[in-house]
Amino acid sequence: MEGIRSILFLISCAFLTLCVTLSPVHGKYYSKTVPFVRMGEKVTNLHFFFHDTLVGKNPSAVLIAKASLPNNGTSPAPFGSLYAIDDPLTTGPELTSEVVGSAQGLWVSSAQGLQTSLVAYFDFGFTTGEFNGSSISVFSRNPVLETERELAVVGGRGKFKMARGFSELKTYFVDPTTGNAIVEYNVTVIHY
Repeated sequence: MEGIRSILFLISCAFLTLCVTLSPVHGKYYSKTVPFVRMGEKVTNLHFFFHDTLVGKNPSAVLIAKASLPNNGTSPAPFGSLYAIDDPLTTGPELTSEVVGSAQGLWVSSAQGLQTSLVAYFDFGFTTGEFNGSSISVFSRNPVLETERELAVVGGRGKFKMARGFSELKTYFVDPTTGNAIVEYNVTVIHY
């Protein structure tokens, strides 16, 4: 009985050694990219305009905190400014276009000096059509002075459960004095 245990122990050690020596060792921070398809996933493309109004008779973005820093500039949103938003989403660039939902969330002015960059968390809630009652969440850095940029889609609810994807943004209009802006969104959403 003792001999059989010794033989099984030696076989186990040999097998373990073989497994460890044949295991691949990865020395890079990435691996080869391979296609990955999950059953039941869908891709939806969305197109709408985002109206961010800081100044006017009915602002949709409201300053809720501002850093008290010397020489913080004269920008409508200097470094450290935090805004809460409830911005309309429309089918066209005119505010009179059909409203398809609203973007609710926060953005903070996160760049110092002459740069202008925001960190944004928005939940795009849709109120019409096939996606009525569904939403997607975006959380990303937004370098607003770049005419074209990209934000990450990090989640969703309703018909966009477990969403991921990206939003391609293009500034349609911006007033540098007030900070009011209209941004065109082309969003690719992968969801179940």
